[in-house]
Formats: sequence, structure tokens, C-alpha cells
Amino acid sequence: MSTFPGSPRLLKGGIALLDPSNGSVQQILPLQYNPDSLTRSLKIKGVGADSGDHIEALRLIGPPTETLKVEAEIDATDKLETGDSQATQNGLHAILAALEMMVHPSSAHLLANNALASGGTLEIIPASTALTVFIFGPRRIVPVRITEFSITEEAFDPNLNPIRAKVSLGMTVLTVDDLGFDQKGGGLFLAYLQSKEQFAAQNQAGTAGTLGIGGI
Repeated sequence: MSTFPGSPRLLKGGIALLDPSNGSVQQILPLQYNPDSLTRSLKIKGVGADSGDHIEALRLIGPPTETLKVEAEIDATDKLETGDSQATQNGLHAILAALEMMVHPSSAHLLANNALASGGTLEIIPASTALTVFIFGPRRIVPVRITEFSITEEAFDPNLNPIRAKVSLGMTVLTVDDLGFDQKGGGLFLAYLQSKEQFAAQNQAGTAGTLGIGGI
């Protein structure tokens, strides 16, 4: 059945993994279904109230700490109905594993660290991960750190492969304070902030009369 030509193209949210050194794309993980909601919270970074200087109460020392929370559904039913070989053999294992690897050091890194420790090395370098970028439309492309990750597997095939799951992600936006101005992630954050500024400039401001007062 052909799709109605006037139907809008549905954009998908997702995650891109970038090389932290040169910014090249390593992998893109689109969400099968866009979340029904996106929860955002901002913790303001202001000068401490105990500074003693009243003017300091109006100063910001950096971008706020912004956290994002989404819950995405993943379902292999359609692929199972069409006989997709990967879904038939493994259910959702591949996509779930790809998402989980965002927060796992590689087995090669763990083995290398174990070899160093066995050889008497006192300081082991923590694993370096890819730069994680959350994408939710062309105006919201933002570098993040995954802080919470849970998977609820809700249905299984006869071989106990998961075929329906919910993935909950908690993320903290990384700013230029975290990444610097010269890195790819810092540039992505600045573009994200500038997009907010452009939207704010388009907002139609109200008047004092709207609030039922003559002035302030």
C-alpha cells in the first residue's frame, strides 16, 4: 500500500556517538518510536547567597545544569511478522546491546587494564568513551553524559529473547564548562544555546496591563 503523498515525514529522535578527538560519527542509534514526553530540568549556577554582596545575587557563573529524561519503546513484533532474520534469531538483543555499550568499557580495555595491574602498574587510566549526542529534532542536538539507564523487558519469544522493551534514559547536558570551546562537543552546546536565544527573540512579550498592573 502506498503512503499518502501529503503525509509529513516523521523525524526520529536518537543518539549519535562521536569520536571525542576529531568529532567523526562512529554510530547513530535512532529510536524506533519517539518518546511521548521529554522531561527537562535546569539547576541554576548562581553566585552563592553567602557572598555578602547583594549585586552578586544577580550574577550567573555559567550555564545551568540541564538534565533530560526520556522513555522509549522498542518492539520487534513487526520484524517478526515479516520474517526478519535478526529479529527471529535474537529478538531485541542487538539494539539493546548497542545502547548498553554506551555505558560499558570494552572488554579489550578491561583486559588491558588487568594486564597492566598484573604487571605492577599503580595508576590505571579510566576508559575513554565516545562523545554521546542526544538528537531530538534539528534544533535540539546536544552533547550529553548518560547518568541513568534502565531497561524493562516486557515480552519474550519462545527462546527467551526480548521482543518488547522500554528503555529509560537520564542524561546531563555537557556544556562548554565541561568540554571547552575548542572541542566538537563544546561547539554543539553553543549551537544548542544559540538556538534557544533565537527562539527567545521570537517570543511576543506581554505588557504590564496583561498582569493587571499599571507598571513595576
